[in-house]
Amino acid sequence: MRSDQEMMELILTAARDDERIRAVMMNGSRVNSKAPRDKFQDYDIVCFVTDLASFTADHSWVDIFGERLIMQMPDEMQLYPEDKDNPHRFAYLMKFTDGNRLDLTLVDQLPETFDSLSRILLDKDDRLPDLPEPSDADYLVKKPSRKEFSGHANEFWWVSTYVAKGLWRRELPYAKSMMEGPVRSALKRMVSWYIGVRTDFSVSVGSEGKYFEHYLEDDVWTRYAATYAGGDYESMWDGLFAMVELFCELGSVVGDALDYERPVEEEVFAYLKWVRGDAGD
Repeated sequence: MRSDQEMMELILTAARDDERIRAVMMNGSRVNSKAPRDKFQDYDIVCFVTDLASFTADHSWVDIFGERLIMQMPDEMQLYPEDKDNPHRFAYLMKFTDGNRLDLTLVDQLPETFDSLSRILLDKDDRLPDLPEPSDADYLVKKPSRKEFSGHANEFWWVSTYVAKGLWRRELPYAKSMMEGPVRSALKRMVSWYIGVRTDFSVSVGSEGKYFEHYLEDDVWTRYAATYAGGDYESMWDGLFAMVELFCELGSVVGDALDYERPVEEEVFAYLKWVRGDAGD
């Protein structure tokens, strides 16, 4: 596996040698002093370029970065209906056979604002502003408004009834989608706020809550991990009720700390129990 120094020299040499590349910026975990270091960290690189079309006309130019295991060009794909073409950017996401990953984004316009996790590596024309030392300020858990808090609580309880319906009907794909989609999203938000309350909203929990285990008490983490159910109906019922119980408990802590109404819907909880045990045919 190529070392950090080898990868950075390769990236910067390619930029210096190409007159179309005018500046280079690094984002992400590699400029975050708080992020754990390991061999799976991506190189998140933004190149400010002229004549963007000349790069995208022949994608073989990225071969200079090494032998690839796989590459994705999301700006040339239509993965989701809401995806829209952006004529001012193009990204190459490259995983190499040596294990390194380079996310290389080309842009031909300077942004109005810069991500807090940004470091300028090269600026041939001195056009980029002096940026502060990179920090995770843009990614800290933010205190919810009363409306946001109640909205996510309502979403959690509302969609939990969909999960119960799907499990009762033995429609596993539907139930799983609802459980790991909207219900999981609302629970992760509540866990994030709980961590925010405990840390005075001074930390980042990472993408998709990847740092939850680091910030939660051992028993709370164990209970959160138990919400990830297997692929059978009984374990999914158990996972759903683990989610509900944890949501109630953490939501009460957050609600008390922020002086918001506790997000406990006892009647909905009772309904879920009824569907599982007594709904009958």
